[in-house]
Amino acid sequence: MLSSAYIPTNVISITDGQIYLETELFNNGIRPAINPGFSVSRVGGSAQIPAMKKIAGPLRIELAQYRELASFAQFGSDLSKDTLERLKHGERIVEMLKQPQYEPLAVESQVLLLYMLNNKYFSGVNVENVLKTSGDFLLFIEDRYKDVSDEIRDKKKVSAELEERIKTACQEFVKGI
Repeated sequence: MLSSAYIPTNVISITDGQIYLETELFNNGIRPAINPGFSVSRVGGSAQIPAMKKIAGPLRIELAQYRELASFAQFGSDLSKDTLERLKHGERIVEMLKQPQYEPLAVESQVLLLYMLNNKYFSGVNVENVLKTSGDFLLFIEDRYKDVSDEIRDKKKVSAELEERIKTACQEFVKGI
């Protein structure tokens, strides 16, 4: 006799894990409404280009920590400076990960924006302006640092030299905002 768990186990194996969606996230305008703490993928990282792996690595952990901090922060008003900074950074992560419908981003644009996010170049930007500022940054890159974007797309890696050029571009852009 077959076990009733045989089919679900094989389905999970075929689908490579699970994406856990949350109604509360969706209702708060966070789309896709994926819970990174519960979602699982065995090969997700293998499908990413090396540049994305390098830049986006800490993002999942930071997002999970933000959600945990945010749930505890609602109970207390006396938060440390470090906790407040993490909450503000987490708000910007959430805002950056919102995807407007029918507006996919090229992988090189994603890498550049996540670099800016991870290195806290958006810390001086109001949360409601993060998406507009990210669009402005991509236009800035296209205008002045197209070679950076092209190299990410073509080589799919971020060398130490390329990372320095990305850093220079980010610093120059932030001075202008």
